[in-house]
Amino acid sequence: MQPTGIRETQRLIAEGALTAEQITGHFLETIERDNPELNAFTTIAGTQAMQQARETDQQFWDRKAGRLAGAVIGIKEAIVERGRVCTAGSKMLAGFESVYDATAVQRLRDEGAILIGRLNMDEFAMGSSTENSAFGITRNPADKTKVPGGSSGGSAAAVAAGMCHATLGSDTGGSVRQPASLCGVVGLKPTYGRISRHGLIAYASSFDCIGPLTHSVEDAALLLSVLAGHDHSDATSSRKPVPDYLAESETLPQGLRVGLPVEYFGDGLDPEVKALVMQQVEALKAAGAVPVPLSLPHTPYAVATYYILATAEASSNLARYDGIRYGHRTDRAQMMEALANEKKMLQKAGQDPASVESALIRLYKQSRTEGFGPEVKRRIMLGTYVLSAGYYDAYYGKAQRIRRLIQQDFLSAFEHCDVILSPTSPTTAFGIGEKTDDPLQMYLSDIYTISANLAGIPALSLPAGTHPADGLPVGVQLMAPHFREDLLFAAGRQLEQHQATTTRA
Repeated sequence: MQPTGIRETQRLIAEGALTAEQITGHFLETIERDNPELNAFTTIAGTQAMQQARETDQQFWDRKAGRLAGAVIGIKEAIVERGRVCTAGSKMLAGFESVYDATAVQRLRDEGAILIGRLNMDEFAMGSSTENSAFGITRNPADKTKVPGGSSGGSAAAVAAGMCHATLGSDTGGSVRQPASLCGVVGLKPTYGRISRHGLIAYASSFDCIGPLTHSVEDAALLLSVLAGHDHSDATSSRKPVPDYLAESETLPQGLRVGLPVEYFGDGLDPEVKALVMQQVEALKAAGAVPVPLSLPHTPYAVATYYILATAEASSNLARYDGIRYGHRTDRAQMMEALANEKKMLQKAGQDPASVESALIRLYKQSRTEGFGPEVKRRIMLGTYVLSAGYYDAYYGKAQRIRRLIQQDFLSAFEHCDVILSPTSPTTAFGIGEKTDDPLQMYLSDIYTISANLAGIPALSLPAGTHPADGLPVGVQLMAPHFREDLLFAAGRQLEQHQATTTRA
């Protein structure tokens, strides 16, 4: 059995018990065997990964290995890599090859990470199930009839299936944490601005965060230590110093106050999921933490607020994909022929052919109709509507004010607690196709994750056990004040130790 933890792998390579080439070969064999059914990877960079692995082994021999030397990592389709096709899961970007690395990818390279391939996702990160991809659906390794969550479903499934050490995902409203919960892995959404967004294909720019998915809290802390820090290419990235997350997460602060928001434990939460989450509260309490009941009163407005603001930003961001400057362009010859036929039909009917749309407008419409999938079209239309004249103040303006109230809820709560604990998802993974015809039910899958994005605070999902009825993974979520990821890692490692003890028992 090959090791799954990055630090353990590095120790074995340093001792000569394992080579980076061997571990990379093992992962490639696993991908070759399991990916045809799971569909987690869209592109496999086997040749390049093996070359990187051989270079890594030489670096260990020369004692020049970076902090991530030997770590085999996959990259979500929304994060660009130099020389690799990057589609964001959409036909709109079919064949697009990036000429540069995202800052997060470059920082992985600089520390010796081995990049093994690219991972499936909901188109333009719009979805909670990875069913909205031009590459087809991704399946949950725990039960292949279930979804892996989304939009970073391929990233979560790849880690859960043992195809790599870790992956990068992106989180706009829960897209790292929700799939981490449904697949039984660790997923981190950092503080907004903690990791550069340069090279992340935008969905909603004031929400988007790059975050790691890993097998352990320790690996998540290690990756954040590498990925965090100011980037001159991203004006929203923070200049705050990057702490040693590994060192600061080793000990749970004495008397840690754990907030339990009443709004996160009410209607809609599976009773067995609630029971498993409350077991995590008891584990922290046994380690000296203090539970603190609290209220986040504007939580009921979070989903509506998010889907107004995020779709408005999506409408603006995706306007650039017009078939002229960016993205898929419809077949011009066929379009011109169709326009000519339309004009002839109007002339025969005695109508003015000038009423036919211009060729340019038709080119825009046809290119976007062919390039975007149904969910992306739905969100673009919703976003355009809430930004339109006469509706801006009633929807977008009001949602911005509610966002501020939700942020204030968290600021007030953190005066009384150090971290907040909640379920990550109200249920375990749902069946493939179960919610595709009911967008509202799909959107409610993120009911416990969205608020952290609205507030810009860090949040971590980690396994809390398996559901007694279906045996599927359940996740617990921890949230902390801005730039206090160290508290998330400390509490998370304590819960991991509890899980390990429980499993052995």
